[in-house]
Amino acid sequence: MLGSTPRHPFAPERQTPPIRIPMAHTTTRSSNEYLALLQENQDFRNLWLGQIVSLLGDWFNLIGSAALIATLTGSGMAISGLFVVRMLAPFLISPLAGVVTDRYDRRMILIVADLLRAVIVLAFLLVRSAEMVWLLYLLTALQLAVSGFFDPAKNAILPDVVSQRQLGAANALSAATWSVMLAFGAALGGLVAGTWGVYSAFSLDAVTFLISAFFIYRVGYRQPVEQGGSGKSIADALGEYVEGLRYLLRERDILMIASQKGMIALSVAGGFNVVQVAIAEKLFVIGEGGSLSLGIFMTVFGIGTGIGPIVARRWSGDRDRSLRQSITIFYGLTGIGLLVLAPLTDFYSVNLGMFLRGFGGGVVWVFGTQLLLQKVPGAVRGRVFATEFAIFALASAIGAAWTGFALDSLGISATLWLMFWFNLIPGGIWFWWTARRGAGLSVR
Repeated sequence: MLGSTPRHPFAPERQTPPIRIPMAHTTTRSSNEYLALLQENQDFRNLWLGQIVSLLGDWFNLIGSAALIATLTGSGMAISGLFVVRMLAPFLISPLAGVVTDRYDRRMILIVADLLRAVIVLAFLLVRSAEMVWLLYLLTALQLAVSGFFDPAKNAILPDVVSQRQLGAANALSAATWSVMLAFGAALGGLVAGTWGVYSAFSLDAVTFLISAFFIYRVGYRQPVEQGGSGKSIADALGEYVEGLRYLLRERDILMIASQKGMIALSVAGGFNVVQVAIAEKLFVIGEGGSLSLGIFMTVFGIGTGIGPIVARRWSGDRDRSLRQSITIFYGLTGIGLLVLAPLTDFYSVNLGMFLRGFGGGVVWVFGTQLLLQKVPGAVRGRVFATEFAIFALASAIGAAWTGFALDSLGISATLWLMFWFNLIPGGIWFWWTARRGAGLSVR
């Protein structure tokens, strides 16, 4: 599967052949492409089924945790603290996670991570009072630290279980699945937490991790011969990670692509969940602690993130230039969504803003991942995705922190207006970079 990867793991970008897909194929994509992928590729199908179940539990957990903290503390800073912890933990673990992903069996990493998380989330049931919130933060840190191994391995394994021809469809389908499960899982999680309480959501989350591990166990993946380090010491592992950083510093285009999620997390995405919780808990309260209204907001947002990449890909295909142009355009749609959302006029306009913000942000996220999948050599892929995740995690933690402070100091609407203006920064940087590379908005 990795036969096209250059022998040298850090070969310059020009030596990594791009995935070439005929124009006729990219302009006639339909749902048949995604159905064929699921029917023909059993390994990807099992990986995908595991993703569905695991993501369902993730949203149960997030809504339950956020609603529980909002109910116990009523503090915007306390809510933002949850998201800071969720991001700092994988950031701190990412250097080790990247090396582990490139050294060891990626399927086994995914299975072990699922089993560990099943045990950790059961302990959430112990948090019963405001004095126990510290334990929720600790358990969240442990859960997301393990996720810091899972997420880079999940991204890195994708080109190992599908062909190059299937890679674009597999990435788009995985991203759409994330969005659909955000929509469905958030709605169901909000219903469960709002009707039967947040502790039911935690219990179901643990079960989903076990089911996910079962499906991933059925993936017939074998570690590629190109994968693995020559030494086993801590110094060897650190050296490998440093080599991965040198690769990113040398390949500036890869670094720019890998930085996009971090930049938008710093400006908008890192604190957006905090704002959603505040809107649900203070302005449009449905269910216990606003858990049902939070589920509705996340459902609408998830629908937007799912539809966006699928619709945009019908035009862009997997062509490098079109992917870059689409990222520029949909940064703009993200800003429009924030403009609609910021006045907080009524429940319906808030949901419309959520949808537009998700639509634009989903394209930026998925197309950035697709560019990395097509351009990064397999031998360094784990470290690149781990570093991308580290940048995103740290930026998200900072974004959640400033958002919590802004909510307590300025209020919800003013915080959303700040997000709108901050969103112009990463969008402008990406526009400048694509124009500099000759991939601006003009169509040749």
